[in-house]
Amino acid sequence: MRSYPRAIVHIDCDAFFTSCEQSRNPALKKRPLATGQERGIVSCPCYRAKALGVARGMPLGQAKKICPQLIVVPSDYELYSIFSNRLFALMRTFTPQVEEYSIDEAFCDLTGLRRVYRISYADMAGAMKQKIQEDLGITVSVGLSLSKILSKICSKQHKPDGFFALPGYALHRVLGEVPLSRVCGFGPNTIALLNKHHVCSVLDYIRKPEWFAKKVLGKIGWELWHELRGEPIYRVSTQKKEKYLTISKSKTFMPPSREKEFLKAQLIRNLESAFIKLRRHTLMAKTLAIYLKRQDFTLSGLEISLDRHSSATLDFTSVCAELFEDIYDACVLYRATGVVLSDIRPEGSRNLTLFEDRARVENFRKLSEVTDTINSLYGKHALHVASSHSLNNKGSHPRSRTAWRKQELLKGETFRKRLALPLLNIRV
Repeated sequence: MRSYPRAIVHIDCDAFFTSCEQSRNPALKKRPLATGQERGIVSCPCYRAKALGVARGMPLGQAKKICPQLIVVPSDYELYSIFSNRLFALMRTFTPQVEEYSIDEAFCDLTGLRRVYRISYADMAGAMKQKIQEDLGITVSVGLSLSKILSKICSKQHKPDGFFALPGYALHRVLGEVPLSRVCGFGPNTIALLNKHHVCSVLDYIRKPEWFAKKVLGKIGWELWHELRGEPIYRVSTQKKEKYLTISKSKTFMPPSREKEFLKAQLIRNLESAFIKLRRHTLMAKTLAIYLKRQDFTLSGLEISLDRHSSATLDFTSVCAELFEDIYDACVLYRATGVVLSDIRPEGSRNLTLFEDRARVENFRKLSEVTDTINSLYGKHALHVASSHSLNNKGSHPRSRTAWRKQELLKGETFRKRLALPLLNIRV
């Protein structure tokens, strides 16, 4: 096989949130740092903190016991968003084919650009890595290979601040040492199934015949079989994400709680946030799933479907409350709530049933429109469902603190709408 019939790069930032904080404030570099002070849990630990035992999702009290010198700062998502936009802009100076996979990672297609830059694909990927580090002051891990799945495996090979290139002629030498758990798309159950067929490494899998992958794992397994053999199925897409199969919203809180009204309020607020996003993309949903996460990270949840699609929050609030009553246990300590909307389609005809109260449906739709209009003027959740109102009056947790850019507002700014000036501590 040729070295790079296609050259796909995966760039993944190292501990992105804490890296942004350290870039903004160099005094935090080489010190154990974590974000998430406003939530009471570790949102993103830097690698130095990870080495000392601090893990994502860990309560701050526990993290401080493990690492007394740990510095915890509130998350500044405006800062991270601007770093993210700049990150993708830098990538596009090398190639126009950039797929924004998440806020801190992307795929780039470099195929054919050797004639432009007159350097190898590996040197091109290394130049991208160096440029990002010089301009943004953050480190990234880079993987180069023949497909998206292979490049994602490579970027994790020497993380953090690593670079690994896997040309076609070296696939058999490297993939024999790569466990199935490193493949994006293989979960614990899939791995257990493959192990029963004596497939323990990626090389074992791609040495199986094509019919095996399709018969045992279906369409996804067949696609991954080709991707792992260096035969691209998933193309690098430059299109913005417009199609949603599901929309989910969750909230982790500290300290954990078993208070019924508080948990219900959090769940309804999740529901409101999910429907705000649903309407922003002019979509409707038919199915609602809710879950409560216990302190031991186990989940309990239920799902229900309406007779029709809707984008009105109030069409789902009563069924959400009923599901909550069915799964809530007063003896259990909970640390998070969440909702998932599915069976989503574009806004349009609602296909009302024969016995549907048409006036009620129309009133709920108009109320949602008014809610969005008011919230756009006065901030998200300024107008909200009454059962979530207690969250607006909650006292501040002693460990909670808002990022300074949400406190120091410039003229014309609001809590949620601010100018893109995260690096300048301006007082007016």
